[in-house]
Amino acid sequence: MTTGAVRLARARALESLVRDIAREEILPRYLKTARNRKSDGSLFTEADVESQRRLAETLPGLAPGAVLGEEMDANSQARLWQEGRRGLWCIDPIDGTTNFLNGIPFFAVSVAYLVDYEPRFGVVYNPVTDESFYAAKGAGAFLNGAALPLRPPAEKLHDAVAGVDFKRISHHLGDELAVRPPYYSQRNFGSSALEWCFVAAGRLDVYVHGGQMLWDYAAGMLILAEAGGQATAIDGGTLAAGPAVKRGVIAASCPGLFNQWRDWLKARS
Repeated sequence: MTTGAVRLARARALESLVRDIAREEILPRYLKTARNRKSDGSLFTEADVESQRRLAETLPGLAPGAVLGEEMDANSQARLWQEGRRGLWCIDPIDGTTNFLNGIPFFAVSVAYLVDYEPRFGVVYNPVTDESFYAAKGAGAFLNGAALPLRPPAEKLHDAVAGVDFKRISHHLGDELAVRPPYYSQRNFGSSALEWCFVAAGRLDVYVHGGQMLWDYAAGMLILAEAGGQATAIDGGTLAAGPAVKRGVIAASCPGLFNQWRDWLKARS
């Protein structure tokens, strides 16, 4: 088997594992679990904790490496990142916890396997809609077995549907986007991992978010890249910057549209 084929086989095995854990640990607690707050003010639930626990127990059986999860303390995350060059699992047990708590069916489990700090295969799974996005480096990206993208992207920025998180971008850029939007329409769904996948699928054409952590984008950026899309940090730097670094990101479903979107944002940032 080629390297890509091996990675794809592992991605499919990961997809099956993530589906099982989401159905056993997350769905039974949907609309039935209490909210808790971490020291930084962000939300978590028993479902986040149990999903992460199960993933941490089982993922090393698919590929060797420690498991770095969102629901860990910062010191543990930093240590695992430093130790994980030869193999590291990066997980968000529920991306979109506010949606999960409020009964909004837009949240996901996100899992990526990294070597040399680059994603090699990954899965983003929404257990309510039963949509599983997955990819393997060099072997393509898929939604429930169908190759991505599902539709051709817009060719011009003024025809694009944009994913924009206004809460985390500058006031100046937010004002420019609100008053003089360069795109046709805008959406924001509250789960970064799924929004990356929506760009990959062609449901969104372009995307901007002012502050994401590694587990928000590790799987999604691979899925987008394998679907033919393009992404970078807002400042032009690398995205694989470690768990302690919050990155602004821009992305588009194809390189031509990415260039138009990047140039428009750069001129107004």
